[in-house]
Amino acid sequence: MPEPAEEFGKFPGRKRQHRSAVDSHPALPLFSFVLYSNAKFITEEFFMEKIDRQMYDFRVLRALRKRERLSIADVSGRSGVSAAVISKLERNQTLPGLDTLYRISRVFEMHPSDLLGLAETRSARRRQSRTRMNNGIEFQDLQYGNVRCLKGHAKAGAKLSRPEIHGDDYEVCWVQEGHLSFALPNETHELKSGDAIQFDAILAHSYEAREETFFLILRLRKEKRF
Repeated sequence: MPEPAEEFGKFPGRKRQHRSAVDSHPALPLFSFVLYSNAKFITEEFFMEKIDRQMYDFRVLRALRKRERLSIADVSGRSGVSAAVISKLERNQTLPGLDTLYRISRVFEMHPSDLLGLAETRSARRRQSRTRMNNGIEFQDLQYGNVRCLKGHAKAGAKLSRPEIHGDDYEVCWVQEGHLSFALPNETHELKSGDAIQFDAILAHSYEAREETFFLILRLRKEKRF
C-alpha cells in the first residue's frame, strides 16, 4: 500500500512527493487493504455489511467528476473500475466494495474514508461523550469523523507526559481557565486563560497543570493521506 503523503510547507523538514491521478492506472496490481478506524481493522465483509445498513448517496461522484472535467471513460481508465459500475454508482443504483472505493478515491486524490463521508446522507448526528481519566486528568471525549474533541479538567500538578498514540494529526489546545505548561521537544509554552496553541500531534509533547485548569483539545485529521 502506498505510503502516506506528507503535508508540505506546514513544518520544517517535511517533504512531499508529487502524485498524479494516473498512478491509479488499471495496469497496476490490485491493492489488498483494510480501512483502519477507532483501533479496529475493517474487513471487506464487515464494510459491506455496515454500508448496507446505512444511507449513502454516491451521486456525489458525478459532481466530483464534473468538477475535475472528467468523463466516465476518464475515471474508468484511471481507476480500473468499469464504466458501467461508475455509471451505476453515479445514479446511486449500487454500492462500492472497498477496492472500488479505494480506486475511485485515488482518481480524485482523496482518502477512501473522505469519499465515503461525502456520500453519506447529510443529517444531524447526536453523540454522547464519554468520561475517562488519564494520569489524573479527567477528559470528556467526543469524536466525529475528522475531529476529536477532549474537554479536560486537571488538578494542580497533574501531568500528561506520554499522551496516547496519535495519528499524523494537528492538535489545538485551548485553555479555558487556569494555567498549563506545554512542551514540545525543543520549546515550552505557558498557556493561561484564553491562550491556545496549534502543533503537529505526531511530535512528542506534554501538558502540566500549574493550577486547577479547564481546557479543550481538538485533534484534526490531516487531509489527502494515502
